[in-house]
Parts: sequence; C-alpha cells; structure tokens
Amino acid sequence: MNSAFALLLALLAIQAPAAPGPPEKTEAVVETEHGSFVIRLLPDVAPNHVAHFVKTAGAGGYDRTTFHRIITRGIIQGGDPLSKDPKQSARYGTGGLGLLKAEFSDRPFTRGTVAAARKPSGKDTGGSQFFVVVTDQPSLLGQYTIFGEVVSGMDVVDKISDTPVDGDKPRSRVEMKVRLRQPEPPPPVAP
Repeated sequence: MNSAFALLLALLAIQAPAAPGPPEKTEAVVETEHGSFVIRLLPDVAPNHVAHFVKTAGAGGYDRTTFHRIITRGIIQGGDPLSKDPKQSARYGTGGLGLLKAEFSDRPFTRGTVAAARKPSGKDTGGSQFFVVVTDQPSLLGQYTIFGEVVSGMDVVDKISDTPVDGDKPRSRVEMKVRLRQPEPPPPVAP
C-alpha cells in the first residue's frame, strides 16, 4: 500500500465528534413546599438552554434556590443561585445570568410555558434563571427563550403565584429542588 493511500485511510478514520444530541433526561420535577410540577424540556426548540438547565439541575444547582420574583397570576421566576443565601436577598434576580445566547422561537407564551430569564440590558444574557407563565403573555414573544412547558402540576404553579408579595418580591421563601427524569410513557391505548 502506498503512503498516500495509507494517509487517506488514516484521515478517513478520524471522525469529528458527533454533535451533542438531546439530553437523555427530558423532564424536570420541581419540588416545593406547595407540591411539585413537571417541566417537559424542549431540546428541539432551545438546545443550548436545555443543556444548561440539565447540567445545572444534575449538579444540584437549583436545589434550595427560590422563586424570588412573583407577579401574581402572571409569572413565577426562580433559579438564581444567589437566592440560596437569605443574606443576599437584595441581589436576588442578578445571579446566574449572561451565560447563553438567545434561542428565540415562534412558540407562544401561553399558560405553562417555561422560559429563560435574562438581564434587562440584552437578549443574549440568559442563564440559570427561568420563569413559568401563569397566564398567557403574548407580549413576551421574541423577547425570551422558551425551553420547556409544564405538563403537570399547574395547580402548584398557581399556589406559588398566589404567594403574598411586596411588589414582586415574595414575603416568604419558596424554595425548590429540581430532579431530572425520563418522561413517563403514554398510557396504553384501549382496544
């Protein structure tokens, strides 16, 4: 075999790493004192945001964070790593941002939508913080990245949304714990 042919075979054997596929675990269970709700992650809509959420949740990064911003019957927002420390309450809403570029879609901001929070200064400033839409919010389209949807437990989201607030700051801590899981299989079809 000549050396040029051997070199060609060697080069063909070297393959570029495969692009990362959707995360293996595609649902997140958010546990609170009010109960739990389940988010179906949407890697086909926002792959980078889903990957970041899965990585953060898998490392326990959301555990003991709070829903630090509540607009009654509008949205609930949480996931700021600073919210683990009650002494940092003046800085809640500023941590864990500026990590991701926007991945906008045409999906509407309807009840149960889960999207990335961002800094007011720019659209490419998402990160660990997220919010859940309690009532339809059509004005948010093109402003925030949707990466999930609540598939069960909206009654729990409603309870969190009804937490007494001063402005948009809850008067008491609503802590969360997030665990990942495979989606539950659909129920069998009756014959």
